[in-house]
Amino acid sequence: MDTTHADRRGPFWDVLAGRAAPPPAAQLLGWELVHVDPAQGAIEVAFQAGEQFLNPAGVVQGGFLAAMLDDTLGPALVATLREDQFAPTLDLHVQFLRPARPGRLTGRGRVVKRGKEICFLSGELHSADDTLLAVATATARVQTIR
Repeated sequence: MDTTHADRRGPFWDVLAGRAAPPPAAQLLGWELVHVDPAQGAIEVAFQAGEQFLNPAGVVQGGFLAAMLDDTLGPALVATLREDQFAPTLDLHVQFLRPARPGRLTGRGRVVKRGKEICFLSGELHSADDTLLAVATATARVQTIR
């Protein structure tokens, strides 16, 4: 983790600093932080699409790609929040552009517009050779953790 963020707190930062275990879904997807810029509301993450993610046609099943995009867009916003906040996804729209093969996939996400509670997010999922595989938009709601 970038040491400039080492003192930050909250679920996202606690996982990155090793103070909390990663969510099981992130572990299953092989989630890895590549870069985060909270000031810009932008993130780049990587995933490991395993053979267990394949559908009968031999490509990564769309539900896993949607989960990867959700786990890209959400953290782009969560990295900007206070320690006592979280932002569950209210809506996720995914467009599948090309089949995804097993291997390393990269997600790039950003906060498009942030309101007091409702936020709009956008992002892409790329193959190892940077081919655009899928795009997504999402809406999230900032909530206080109690």
